[in-house]
Amino acid sequence: MAQQPRILIVTPEVTYLPEDMGDRSNYCAKAGGLADVSAALISALFDLGCDVHVALPDYRSIYHGTTTKTHNRELEKIRKRLDEERIHLAADRAFFYLENIYSGYSDKDLKVSLAFQREVINNIIPRVEPDIIHCNDWMTGLIPAMARQLQIPCLFTIHNIHTMTSTLDEIEDRGIDAASFWQWLYFKKPPDNYEESRNWNRVDFLASGVFAAHYVNTVSPTFLKEIVGGRHPFVENCLKTQLTNKYQAGCATGILNAPEPEFNPAVDEMVRFNYGPKNHRKIKSKNKLFLQKIVDLEQNADAPLFFWPSRLDPVQKGCQLLVEIMYDLVSRYWDEGLQIISVADGEYQKHFHDIVRFHGLSRRIAVWGFNEALSHQGFAASDFIFMPSSFEPCGLPQMTGCIYGTLPIVFDTGGLHDTVHDLDPEKETGNGFLFNVHDTEGFNWAIDRAMDFYALDPDTREQHINRIMIEGTLEFNHSRCAENYINLYGKMLQRPFIV
Repeated sequence: MAQQPRILIVTPEVTYLPEDMGDRSNYCAKAGGLADVSAALISALFDLGCDVHVALPDYRSIYHGTTTKTHNRELEKIRKRLDEERIHLAADRAFFYLENIYSGYSDKDLKVSLAFQREVINNIIPRVEPDIIHCNDWMTGLIPAMARQLQIPCLFTIHNIHTMTSTLDEIEDRGIDAASFWQWLYFKKPPDNYEESRNWNRVDFLASGVFAAHYVNTVSPTFLKEIVGGRHPFVENCLKTQLTNKYQAGCATGILNAPEPEFNPAVDEMVRFNYGPKNHRKIKSKNKLFLQKIVDLEQNADAPLFFWPSRLDPVQKGCQLLVEIMYDLVSRYWDEGLQIISVADGEYQKHFHDIVRFHGLSRRIAVWGFNEALSHQGFAASDFIFMPSSFEPCGLPQMTGCIYGTLPIVFDTGGLHDTVHDLDPEKETGNGFLFNVHDTEGFNWAIDRAMDFYALDPDTREQHINRIMIEGTLEFNHSRCAENYINLYGKMLQRPFIV
């Protein structure tokens, strides 16, 4: 084996590719945070001298026709760094003409997944001959079983707990020789033999990835422990069982993601007035006035401004808690001038609008759909961010908030627990405000603690925010994240391979 191990990262999403990847460096396919994390990890690994290759679906329509203006501006800044031999686009009509990575229809998403994995298994892996395969989420869940058969160490990273199922018959009909590695797949029912299970016994993609992989990681150490400990009843038992087995065998860990390097108020091109820890007090006020003007809030640099940065999803993100207390919160701190801005899509956007219209709060509460530039400005202008997620595999806004001096208010769970610590002004420790019971009373309690902090002497507050911004920049970065993965790759290569 070469002195520098060859790493093949298999991902269904990527925001961009590093410089020097040739014409393909301007490809962008994003449905969620996995795209950002994949892009940043690939770039950071290359910066650290790794022999990194990438397998992606060839989303031709997405790459060339439907990227957003924001992404196009970002991609224009990317110049060539890697040769195209490192970028491996899986080719199939199943995803050539898609407008979105995930259709929302299980049969279509499954078809895309099987076409992608077929190309990776049949063509890309034999061509690359990797020393390590790094797979991401359910759309790559069959590949670890094939890697197990070929005795290639495989890391399987869980970003989200969504999964799909299929039968061996359907998998093989799509051109994947599952018969050669079927014993490393996870079936809904324990299989007696291949022929008996082929037509009816469904394979769980996410559980298969965990079951077959040499090593598994979640994107939060605490989220892993919560799943193993049975804290989240929505996690299917098959996934919990397989993660528990890996965890007890010492083959599962958590590695936190990190925000994109562009999320830095000193260099962020989407922020009206750039700033750093030393001058944040003055410049954040200018950003606040600018944001208030463009979203038509009351012009008041002293008003405490709260920012909702996440999708308005009541299943995970806790937006229903804010709906229940929004009117009372603004009323309670009316004299202080409290304001709220939401820059997010989702089903609860309607509820936010209804509250604003019914109570005539349009000058105190601004509700906008997601917009990349406006979101960046929200981080730069606000004093606090809301993240009352009921569960969080990792989360990035709370880390971004610290870097921008916008302190997070979070429920104590998963990646939020790993990254946010109670602010104690007297001890000069902590970077945000946590609550432990997921209800409106707990949420209100944490908001009141944030307002207590806001009421401190401005000089004292400035000192704490300066510390939090510096610590956030040092702690939440992709170099540290990539180094953790490199260490894990090394550990995998040193571990005896057991078939």
